[in-house]
Amino acid sequence: MARTVLRGPGRSDALRLPDNDALRARQTARGEGMPFPKAGDLSKTLITEAKDTPERAWLAEVSAVILQQSLRDLDAAYKNFFDGLKGKRPRVGAPRYKSRKDTRQSVRFTANARWSITPGRKLRLPKIGDVRVKWSRGLPSVPSTVTVVKDSAGRYFASFVVETGPQEALPETTPELGIDLGLGHFAVLSDGTKVASPRFLRRARKRLKKAQRALSRKEKGSKNRDKARVRVARAHAGVADARREFHHQLSTKLIRENQAVAVEDLAVKGLARTRLAKSVHDAGWSAFVAMLEYKAARYGRTLVKIGRFEPTSQVCSQCGVQDGSKPLHVRVWTCGTCGAVLDRDINAAVNVAKTAGLAVTACRAQVRPGRVPAPRDEAGTHPTPQPSTAR
Repeated sequence: MARTVLRGPGRSDALRLPDNDALRARQTARGEGMPFPKAGDLSKTLITEAKDTPERAWLAEVSAVILQQSLRDLDAAYKNFFDGLKGKRPRVGAPRYKSRKDTRQSVRFTANARWSITPGRKLRLPKIGDVRVKWSRGLPSVPSTVTVVKDSAGRYFASFVVETGPQEALPETTPELGIDLGLGHFAVLSDGTKVASPRFLRRARKRLKKAQRALSRKEKGSKNRDKARVRVARAHAGVADARREFHHQLSTKLIRENQAVAVEDLAVKGLARTRLAKSVHDAGWSAFVAMLEYKAARYGRTLVKIGRFEPTSQVCSQCGVQDGSKPLHVRVWTCGTCGAVLDRDINAAVNVAKTAGLAVTACRAQVRPGRVPAPRDEAGTHPTPQPSTAR
């Protein structure tokens, strides 16, 4: 999207200050023991009447709809905060003031804002004008809301809210799959396929280091420092985009080719506090599993998450006997009961699928057949039956 969006004096403050004024008014009312002011009263005081004052006359430069939407978002933030305290939803922090130093901005235009898509495929926004758009895909239906986002790298994105129907469901298929996520390989599948880990962050380490070093040498508050900050942000954005594209391609492929997929519910936060933290963050397991989850729901597939404490790496997928924990450097092990020689990762992927109740075969989990001792009653048998010797 062209960078003409949200340009101009006072426009970024117009998106931030009404929200901060509303937050301050509610905090003041709480400190004085007064009831919270309603959104309608705040809209009248902080937007409508404020436009007539010399200090806030620049509020008229932006659409009134996005200012009112900012107050509605503050109401939703307060509701989520109080619902978390009551146990109705997971706890979230209290609303905070928006900083003018925050390089990320977003505005949401609802249908009342009278925005539109022109015949020339441009995005017409109120008080901004026509903006050229590079469309990533066609819209399946008429959008009801558009959100324009500016990220830390100075890029602008438009996100539309559209309605979709059940026509996206894929035809049913037979294969079912278990996935074992790791660091050596990003994903190991129960059919024996191993997906290499791209390690985008480590591959871009030299470029990021050079950009960060240049930023640290710039004088604080200078324009050169701001330019260097944007270069660092763009370098990190490139890494994040490459990782996200890899996650999208792999998750779409797995969902399209399998009727059911099973993954392990990993404790990513715990692993991120270990010496493997950089590799864990570079892999992005949580984002990948989230993609699998919403794509399975969209395309009519099944996603099963098993508990993180299941001993998938300790159980033999051939005979089901738990053979005890093993150090991480042990990648191939032999089952002491059935003698199967097992690949640690493939064996874990098969056990993930079996624990989830999926119908998978464990034949690929075995690297090579182990030597199984013959039973005593069969030792020394001949190819043809021999008469028994009387004693």
